[in-house]
Amino acid sequence: MYILPGKLRAELKKPLGELHESFRNIDVGDSFLITVGDVTTRNALEHGLKPDISIIDNRIQRRDSDHEFNDTATIIRSTNPPGTITEDLWNSIKKAIDGARAGERFMIVVDGEEDLAVLPSILMAPADTVILYGQPDEGVVLVRAIETRKRAEELIKNFEEA
Repeated sequence: MYILPGKLRAELKKPLGELHESFRNIDVGDSFLITVGDVTTRNALEHGLKPDISIIDNRIQRRDSDHEFNDTATIIRSTNPPGTITEDLWNSIKKAIDGARAGERFMIVVDGEEDLAVLPSILMAPADTVILYGQPDEGVVLVRAIETRKRAEELIKNFEEA
C-alpha cells in the first residue's frame, strides 16, 4: 500500500495535465479513455464519451452521492481508504485495463476514495490513453498518459510504503 505523505498534498492539488473549464472543448479522439471521479464520469457520459474505464466512489467532494450511471460497463469493486493507493486498487485497475484492451468496458467502484487512482492509471495504461479527472471548483483535467508517466513515477516514489 502507498500512503500519501503530507508534503505531497499541495503538489497533487495542481493539475497533472491540461485544465479545461468544461467538457465543451475536450476532444479525446480515438484514445483509450479513463475517467476518474463521479462528476467527471457523469459529465463524460452526458457529452457522449464512452470511457473504456471509469473509476468512481459514489461520493462528490467527500459527500455521499446517490446518482445512477446509465452505463453498461462491467463493475469491479475495490477498496481504497482516503490518502492511499492499495494493492487492491492497483490490481483492479490492471484487471480493467487488460479487459478493456480486449474490447470490454469497466467501471471500478471504490469503497473509500478514488482520487489517487489517476497515478496508477497513468502508469499502467496504454500509451495512447487520455485520463480525465475533476479539479474541484475549476473544471476537468485532461492527462495524456505517455506525456505524464515520468511525473507519475516521481510522485509515487515519494509516497510512503506500508
